[in-house]
Order: sequence, then C-alpha cells, then structure tokens
Amino acid sequence: MMCKTRCASIQGVDVHTVEIEVNTIPCDSQDKDYIVSIIGLPDAAIRESRDRIWSALTLSDYRMPRGRTTINLAPADLRKSGSAFDLPIALCLLATIKVYKPEELDSTMIIGELGLNGEVRAVPGVLPMAMHARKIGLTRILVPYENAREAAAVKGLTVYGVRHLLEAILFFKEHRGLIPTTVDLDELFAKNQKTTLDFMDVKGQESAKRALLIAAAGNHNLLMIGEPGVGKSLIANRIPGILPKLTIEEALEVSKIYSIAGILDANQSLIVNRPFRSPHHTVSDAGLLGGGKNIPRPGEISLAHRGVLFLDELPEYRRNVLEVLRQPLESGEVTLARASGSFTFPAKIMLVAAMNPCPCGFYGSHTRRCTCSPMQIQNYRNRISGPLLDRIDLHIDVPPVSHAVLTGKRNGESSESMRNKVSRARERQLKRFANTGILDNSSMYGKYLDYFCPLNRECLGFMQHSITQLRLNARSYDRILRIARTIADLEEADELTPEFLSEAINYRSMDRNLQEMPY
Repeated sequence: MMCKTRCASIQGVDVHTVEIEVNTIPCDSQDKDYIVSIIGLPDAAIRESRDRIWSALTLSDYRMPRGRTTINLAPADLRKSGSAFDLPIALCLLATIKVYKPEELDSTMIIGELGLNGEVRAVPGVLPMAMHARKIGLTRILVPYENAREAAAVKGLTVYGVRHLLEAILFFKEHRGLIPTTVDLDELFAKNQKTTLDFMDVKGQESAKRALLIAAAGNHNLLMIGEPGVGKSLIANRIPGILPKLTIEEALEVSKIYSIAGILDANQSLIVNRPFRSPHHTVSDAGLLGGGKNIPRPGEISLAHRGVLFLDELPEYRRNVLEVLRQPLESGEVTLARASGSFTFPAKIMLVAAMNPCPCGFYGSHTRRCTCSPMQIQNYRNRISGPLLDRIDLHIDVPPVSHAVLTGKRNGESSESMRNKVSRARERQLKRFANTGILDNSSMYGKYLDYFCPLNRECLGFMQHSITQLRLNARSYDRILRIARTIADLEEADELTPEFLSEAINYRSMDRNLQEMPY
C-alpha cells in the first residue's frame, strides 16, 4: 500500500517542497521481516531516522509494516538534510498499515523529529516552512509543540502543535486531541516592541549622538574612534532603540533567519525588535558570513539583518574576516558557493564599529601620553583596508567626557525622541525613492545620486575644493553626498547646502586623519 504527504527542505533561506512517498510490499519470507530503504539524496540524519521511527512506533504499541518498505523523498535530485522528516515518514508508515486512511494526510504539511519514545522534538526552520506551506496552498500544518507559536505567526494557516506521536495518530484517526495554536500579532508587537536602553543615560557625547542620529536616519555604516573608556560600546548598544520599529514584514524576514539558525525562542513567535549582534573579535569568517559542511547556516551578519552588527575593537579582527564584509555591505546579501549548490542569505545591516586611535589607545589624548611609535600607529590602522573603510559612511571621533559633565545629571535627549526624528527622515526617503527599489539614503547609487543629490554652483565649488584638499576618492565622494542628503532630511530640507556638505565631510575623520598622520 502507498501513502503520500508533504514536508519541506531548506536550502539557505529558500524552502522547497518535499513529497514523502511510502510504499510497502508484503514479504512472505520469515527470514527478513522488515526491509526499509530510504532514497532521494538523504543525509546521515535522515538515513538514521528509520531507527528512531522503529523505536517510536514500537514504544507506541505499533509495529513497522512487514515486508519491503521504500521511502522516497521527491524531488530525487534535491539534497535533503535534518531530522524534520521523522514524523511525516512515521505517519505515512502508519497509513500504509491502515491505522487511518491515507487521505487524512492530504492538504497537510508535517514536520518534526521523533525521540525513541515517540516524543516529537523541535526542529529549526519551522517558520519559513510554514510560510512555504501557505504559499503552495496547504491549509494546515503539524509541527512540534515547541515550534507551534512561530508557525502560528503565518496567517491563513491552521497550526497544530504535537507533543507525541500518539497525539498525531489520534488526530488523524479520530479527528480529536489537538487544538489549533493562534497568535495575535498586533498584541505581540504592542507588548514586546520596547526600548530598554536609552540614550538619556549617556552623559555628554553630543557630537557622537548627532552622528548616530544621522547614521540611523539614513541607515549609514558608522565607525567610532576614541580612547578606552569614553563610552563607544555604551553608545553602540543603544542604537537599535533609535531605529524605526520593525514592520510585520521585516519581523517575518528576521524571524525566518533566526528560525533557520535554530535560535528562535520557543516562547517567542517573532523577533519584534531590531537585532543587535556583537560577535567577539576571534570570530571566523564562516562564523561571520555563515557556513556548514553540507548546507550552510546563517552567520552573524545575516542574524543582524534589518538591525545592527557591532564590531568592537575593529583592528583586532583577523584581516580575512574583515575583508569578507566588503561584498555584503555593498549588496545587502551573502552568497556562499558550495559543492552542493549556491546559497544566499539576506544581510541588509547597519554596521557599527569601534576602535582605538592607536595600539595603546591614547594617540591624540589630552589626558594620557601615547607610547606608540608612528610606525606602530600606521600598522595598527592598516589592519583596516582602504576598500572596507570606504564602505563605512561615517568616521567619528569620540572624545573623553569632562569631569563636570560626568558628575552632572543625565539630561540628554531620549531614545524615543531620537527615534521619532529618524522615523520622519525615513518616511521622506521612502516617499522620495518610491518605485525605485531603494529604501534609504545609504542605498543610493549611480544615476540616483545625480538625480536626488544635485549640487548647485556654490555646493559644487565647495566639493571640488574639498576633494583637492582631502584627496577623496570616488567612493568617499559618494558617501559624503549620501550623508549630506540624510542631514537635509533630518532638517526637512529639499536641497543640499554647503553647510550640510561641510558637516558630512566632518564625519569622514579617517580621510582627514590620513593627512595628519605622524611620519
């Protein structure tokens, strides 16, 4: 007897339908009661599923179909991996021995790993699988109970959370035992979208706050340079609180990545706040970009999608790790080529980095004397390549806070007030870039820069003088125009002025410092 059902396989962030076909042919021989063959490019975890399923069925008072059983995972040319196929295979096997009708599995996607005692365990990637099930027209999905809330975030799909194989059997046999899981997304967003770290707690650093406001308003990458203890990390941790709140569509994008990585909290349906990822400087290039032996998993840069990737002590990262950032910062995605195929992960991030001005940290300080030689300083800064530095829009100096400010009261602008300014600037950008595919000023390129950042005669003369004095390259010039456009948006101005361009140039401190380096 033959039975079919559907599961799914994840390749990168793409989901493919996998049709599970189980066919059992009775065998008269008593020498070999059970012959099970799994075909369709399964990995080791899937090949081992027969032992998990055999144990789960036995301890649930059922037995494997006697005879030759062939389990096919179609399409046959798609490589499959993971343990999410255990539950659908087991339920198909039970249908072949007439525990319930095979038609009961129609219009249903089934996902789950089985324990030896029949327990249904959580698997990664349930959210994108549920989104795919809705896309292909299925009406219901059975998932592990721990994954039910994330699957229930997909509207138009009836989600059932299963704790044990016997619950699934009872559901298909007698249509009872399972209750649909539901999630109120509006209530979820209203309850959990909070700003926990506030810029009001940061004393002083008004110039840095201004730069961060501009960076957030245009989604620009930012590098902070300052001696140890001036508050660079303190400031960086508060950046997500001034970014616009995630929309439901963006939250689904982010949560999809976390689900694939297997780190979405079982009690959390969606990631509703902007991600903030801060990998240690010992991270590998695979840890940053993503990777894996067969099918790669998302790395830190993809986990920061629609949020902030913070790299503290930037020159301490290995050179090859920093260099892999260049392409994702330009394209907003990561593409990994493997023998099994090419995998693409989204990586639209705001990069925030921090570094000391020199190895000892006190070059240019008024409080302590720098002990580094000019060669040491140059070698330290050369750890960050020019092409990577060009992709960071704003380079700002973060000076020490005076004793008077440090001992005074906290009376700075709140994160909520800054977020409102950022949101208004982003709304102007969305209106300006309608039907262009561009979402923010940092993504402007080529003809759009010419069209949206025109320079009058006064601005043109100012920029020509600045290019000559600072020896700016083409990429730096483009970055300055983008920053100036964002400053104009914050001021609700339609045209660029020399004042906006001058402020934008001031946020390219590494370009200026190259002219001031001691040799």
